[in-house]
Amino acid sequence: MTDNRTTGPVRVRRRSVLLGAATGAGALALGAGALTPAAEAAAFVKGADISWMPQMEARGLYWNNSAGQRQDLFTILKGYGITAVSLRTWVNPSNDPANGHCGIEETAQMAVRAKNAGMQVLIGFHFGDTWNSVGVQNPPAAWAGMSYAQMLDAMYDYVYHSCNVIKYYGVTPAWVKIGNETNSGICKPTGSISRPAQMTGLLNAAYDMSKHVFPSTPVLVHVAQPQNLASVQNFLNAYRDNGGRWDVTGLSSYGQGGNVAPIVANMKTIQTSYGKPIMQVEYGGPRDKPTQVRDSLRGFITGIKAFGGLGTFFWEPEGYEPFTTYGSTAWDPNTRRPTAAMDGFFA
Repeated sequence: MTDNRTTGPVRVRRRSVLLGAATGAGALALGAGALTPAAEAAAFVKGADISWMPQMEARGLYWNNSAGQRQDLFTILKGYGITAVSLRTWVNPSNDPANGHCGIEETAQMAVRAKNAGMQVLIGFHFGDTWNSVGVQNPPAAWAGMSYAQMLDAMYDYVYHSCNVIKYYGVTPAWVKIGNETNSGICKPTGSISRPAQMTGLLNAAYDMSKHVFPSTPVLVHVAQPQNLASVQNFLNAYRDNGGRWDVTGLSSYGQGGNVAPIVANMKTIQTSYGKPIMQVEYGGPRDKPTQVRDSLRGFITGIKAFGGLGTFFWEPEGYEPFTTYGSTAWDPNTRRPTAAMDGFFA
């Protein structure tokens, strides 16, 4: 819901939405409905999270292609058969170059660039002001002192507004991801898995508002470490048993070498057990072992394709020093060329 191109998206309280939007009732009642036939039939997705791209560009950094020629990053990625990008978004982030930014306005502007480059976009909500992951699930600072009822309202408002910002910029995401590696819950302690009804209520609020703005966009929940099947099942069982709604199960796995095949087997089990297609939304490996990372990526792509999974995303392959010391990227900091790891997308 927007006003005009000069003032941007309008903030609307979720109660106004739920009471006044009869046209959205069908979307809100979808529950954990299956994907449309068109979504199920879509080609296997090869993607990359490149949320650091604008911050790197702002510091004068750039990327060379495999031939050593400076080139637009989107063009380089498309040369590897990558058709989608994943973009994280935080609630009230700092200006720290590597651990901040990614507010919804910046994320939306990046989504426009991706769309203009012919890429599909996955929007990923962390529900925090900075990184949330399998080991950390901190609420945004502005939500930390809220009761569950207050946090539920905040979740409705935040996701509804954020999705409308994306819509205002003319982008319809191919996927929306609610939470990041939420094995232990979200916005802890309020949405901890030890409080499964509250955890589910918060995530369902995000699901409902995503569907209200983008009715045909599949919504993912995101669980880490499928090598630990019990941890994934613990979350999904608690979420399902409390009425949780989702369309796709997102999984993070950075497995390498001989670990890939058993992880893929667990992914297949997860897909079969819950009746939702899986997508590997994070992958990576040691930058100093690029052939290992390449071969492992090929193993994941081949294995996930074989049981009907939806796709694989490499997490921040474009990062390199001095911007980041993160060691599982796929770009050589000396030549600014992609490493052999990126050849794994040719599986």
